[in-house]
Amino acid sequence: MAKKQAKKQATTQDFTKYVRLFWKLFLGGVLAFILLFVLTSMFGDLPDHTILENPKTNLATEIISSDGKTLGKFYFNDNRTPVSYDELPQHLVDALIATEDARFHSHSGIDARGTLRAIVKLGKGGGASTISQQLAKQLFHGEGSKNTIARILQKAKEWIIAIRLERQYTKEEIIAQYFNIYDFGNNGDGIRSASRIYFGKEPMELDIKESAMLVGMFKNSSLYNPRPERNPIGVRNRRNVVLAQMEKYDFINEKLKDSLQKLDLGLRYSPESHREGTATYFREYLRAFMKDWTNEKGNRKPDGTKYNINSDGLKVYTTIDSRMQLYAEDAVEKHMPRLQAEFFHQNTPKRNPTAPFLDLSKSAVDSLLQKAMSRGERWRILKKAGKTEKEIRASFYKPTKMSVFAWKDGKASEVDTIMKPIDSMRYYKSFLHTGMMSMNPQTGHVKAWVGGINYKYFQYDHVKQGKRQVGSTFKPFIYATAIDQLHLSPCDELPNTQITIEANKFGNPEPWTPRNSDNKYGGVRTLKNALANSINTITARLMDKVGPQPVVDLVRKLGVESEVLPVPSIALGTPDVSVYEMVGAYSAFANQGVYTKPVMVTHIEDKNGTILYQFTPESRDVLSEEVAYVTVNLMQGVTQSGSGARLRTRGADAYRKDYKEIITGYPYEFKNPIAGKTGTTQNQSDGWFMGMVPNLVTGVWVGAEDRAAHFASITYGQGAAMALPIWGMYMRSCYENEELEISKSDFEKPKNLSIEVDCANYKQDQGSDSDTPGEDVPEDLDF
Repeated sequence: MAKKQAKKQATTQDFTKYVRLFWKLFLGGVLAFILLFVLTSMFGDLPDHTILENPKTNLATEIISSDGKTLGKFYFNDNRTPVSYDELPQHLVDALIATEDARFHSHSGIDARGTLRAIVKLGKGGGASTISQQLAKQLFHGEGSKNTIARILQKAKEWIIAIRLERQYTKEEIIAQYFNIYDFGNNGDGIRSASRIYFGKEPMELDIKESAMLVGMFKNSSLYNPRPERNPIGVRNRRNVVLAQMEKYDFINEKLKDSLQKLDLGLRYSPESHREGTATYFREYLRAFMKDWTNEKGNRKPDGTKYNINSDGLKVYTTIDSRMQLYAEDAVEKHMPRLQAEFFHQNTPKRNPTAPFLDLSKSAVDSLLQKAMSRGERWRILKKAGKTEKEIRASFYKPTKMSVFAWKDGKASEVDTIMKPIDSMRYYKSFLHTGMMSMNPQTGHVKAWVGGINYKYFQYDHVKQGKRQVGSTFKPFIYATAIDQLHLSPCDELPNTQITIEANKFGNPEPWTPRNSDNKYGGVRTLKNALANSINTITARLMDKVGPQPVVDLVRKLGVESEVLPVPSIALGTPDVSVYEMVGAYSAFANQGVYTKPVMVTHIEDKNGTILYQFTPESRDVLSEEVAYVTVNLMQGVTQSGSGARLRTRGADAYRKDYKEIITGYPYEFKNPIAGKTGTTQNQSDGWFMGMVPNLVTGVWVGAEDRAAHFASITYGQGAAMALPIWGMYMRSCYENEELEISKSDFEKPKNLSIEVDCANYKQDQGSDSDTPGEDVPEDLDF
């Protein structure tokens, strides 16, 4: 009995002992927890209410097309554009919760169950960080410390901030913030950038397996980098773990999980940088526009500081249509490799020792390359590194490993090679470039902008920066001036004979006697026939009647700011003008004589949607409706029977055999009214085509970097072969997309047109029934 009582007493004492130990441990833990929070507050700053409301994250400026697509972004370190919870697909959210925090909806920032499990198993059973804690770490702490005490304090901070986040935001807002803040690698800052870079989609367009891959990257975006050359197998395995977690928590069924796990990643990796992607040349123009805008004193933040286009999350709404931009870029990429192949064929060293400078001596070519050498990036870098001029020049003659641009299988490519830098310069001098701009003439909205063949290798913008001789595309300005001053009809006739404008007339220092490119003269030509076939003698006669100054005055009113001297030779297109200026000027013809300044930006918003800038249209009456319409009617003759008539036909059959390589595969067959003008400069250096329909004006230029580089003959070296095909392919694509509503109608005719444009009626009025003398010339042999 005594033993039983002793045993019972001992048991009671043990129980009491354990109870006391429990309470000691419990109270000690509570006190330690409180002390930890106190120490955390004492030895480190915690974000206050306002910081939690406005966490400091850099937001990229987003460039948005007129049809609501993102063309690109401006950013320095963070390519981040936040999205709301409503812009996330449910399966993306499910994948995150299943993988990172299964009890997310039942805790208040700290998962007690997970924390206890982590303590008992010393972290071997997995971590206990909730999504809220991970967001707290991303927003306010960054990388963890290696010091144990510091790690404990940091974890306590995360708990406090997580609890505050849960009080401050809804669960949905926390999830959206977490997706927006995470760095998915390869400039994929936030879910929107990541989904665009890895899959070419907006987040809402992601499918389940794509969502699972992106969520899998939360474990370690560097280790699970999906780029093909990095860790595709590991990424796929990690994605499958996420899919398994989704099945475990009943977000998907087993059958769907098994089928998805068998699929490839389905990547469409498209890096976002200022040198790659869509509308690269336009985006660089826009960068300069935004820099000027932020520098204006009237465009300041409420605190008086300047906006930073790389980090303030501005939204720039542009007039560019993403579909039309892609059609324009596609047309350039289809045509330019084929034209380039012919140019290389004509300019091989075997055929031409001074390729691509056909008519320069070897010494002249060497001199040109030496000048280019001293202006290049290589020279600048070596000079900065302290190299002497002799050492720098010598380096240009040493074979070096390099990657060069090339058209390969009809696509822009990089080719690794070994080449002397001096030879690479000669190689690049052989490349043909292009500038193209498309604009609505009524609104001034620029719909497409292609400044060159490849921005990564050729940064010079041939839309607005580049200015080249415009050739016969300048002639409509002379015709418009003559129609305005002399009330001429397209059916009026002038003799096709040489004319000399005397010295000192119009300030011309010497007599000027232009020739026709084919040296054929005789008979008379109607104005419509003469413009259609670029007859120089007729344009010179019009210049002699009106004088150059009124023409210069007209082009000034039409927005041409480049230097245009008031001399007779401008009649044949000697001025250097940009594609941007030419498209703006031609637009007035299609807009009933009203010039509307090209517009690229409609408005700018800050990250909260407040409008900071709203464009104001700039327009002015330049020509009467009648003069504009008659000039358009003249230019319609170019595509009906003149140098642009190939737009009405299909393929190469209608042309000389030697056109076949260029024309085959370009079936246009346009039936609708088109006004236009081709242009070719001296020695076949520059090719132009300006084309118009009632609600779209598009200009295209093609040529080499140096004017001395040119085609050997007119066969390929004319606007109709160099530039017109780009216009044709672009317009075909635009017409195939009926949503764009590109007009196929005729140009609007003024109600009280006093000038007769129908030559059959004109002949009856003149009492003549004879055909117009003069020979139609199907080639664009104009200078």
